[in-house]
Amino acid sequence: MTTMKSLRTAGVGKVEMVDVERPVPGPKDALVRIRACGICGTDVTFLRMGGIPARAHLGGETVPVALGHEPAGEVVEVGAEVTGLKAGDRVVVDPQDAPTGIIGCGGKYGGMSEYLLVENAVAGRSVAVFPDTVPFDVASLNEPMAVARHCVNRSAAGPADKVVVFGAGPIGLGAAIWLKLRGVEHVVVADVIPARLEKALAVGADAVVDSAREDVTARLTELHGQSVNALGQPRPGTDIYIDAAGAAAVFNTVVASAKWGAKLVMVAVQKKGSEFDLGGMLRSELTLVASQGYPTEIFEVTPELVEHHELFEKLISHRVPSTEADRAFELALTPGAAEKVVVTFDE
Repeated sequence: MTTMKSLRTAGVGKVEMVDVERPVPGPKDALVRIRACGICGTDVTFLRMGGIPARAHLGGETVPVALGHEPAGEVVEVGAEVTGLKAGDRVVVDPQDAPTGIIGCGGKYGGMSEYLLVENAVAGRSVAVFPDTVPFDVASLNEPMAVARHCVNRSAAGPADKVVVFGAGPIGLGAAIWLKLRGVEHVVVADVIPARLEKALAVGADAVVDSAREDVTARLTELHGQSVNALGQPRPGTDIYIDAAGAAAVFNTVVASAKWGAKLVMVAVQKKGSEFDLGGMLRSELTLVASQGYPTEIFEVTPELVEHHELFEKLISHRVPSTEADRAFELALTPGAAEKVVVTFDE
């Protein structure tokens, strides 16, 4: 049996690199040697739970989960029936297009492995090819940038809209990039970490708000002018609010600040137990739009990621070799310690 290294959870807050059988592609499959895989908030959630809930168990038991759903790598072998792909192609993967379960999210395979089996490999559906002008670590941003793109698509933001993004993590910053590439005239990013606000300006935000130190409503009024809610009460002229932070404080700030007819797009996972002012939503006729995943965007973003890869590269704060996976996840688990951590695999 030929083995390979694969990273999985090993209890609460811990990961381990284990030897597993290296998959053998069938006639419709492709085998990809992984070169880079990003760490996502979902991975961090699995670590905090100590794994993933076991369907067959009760009492909150968990089982280890193979990690990684943001992989980029190189095709090393294709099955006899695979067309449009060949050995040597550099690819990004749709983790949701896997018959044995979502890659890195409870499925049979994880993207933080030396090799990944892409089942029923179809170019443009399960994988997309990218050129060698794009580093593997930047290509691994394809999946989270698809999440950010879907959020922006759901916002339906146009050039004349005034937009604020709460949360300058990878999704929030990705949303800011897509908004500017879409031609939106004025994009503000709000966060509580100064270094992240500096990064927001570096990737094209028109202004930033330090929501830990500034009055968000007053600052947005200064930036976007003054409007009113449905009762004629003064409110900032902000048209679209994007919540990429997932904190109740963000939601409540938006409800308290929203003008008549404003829109709130929720892309972050909200914390349980939060209480929201529904009356405030009524007073502004605030539209709440939820954004989940990337129904169509997973490979729609790839050409623009390729074209603007130097801009997206700024989102990566740490590149950590797979031999130091513990350190990579320690960074990801520590609030404010890192922005985007990418685990790299030896050439």
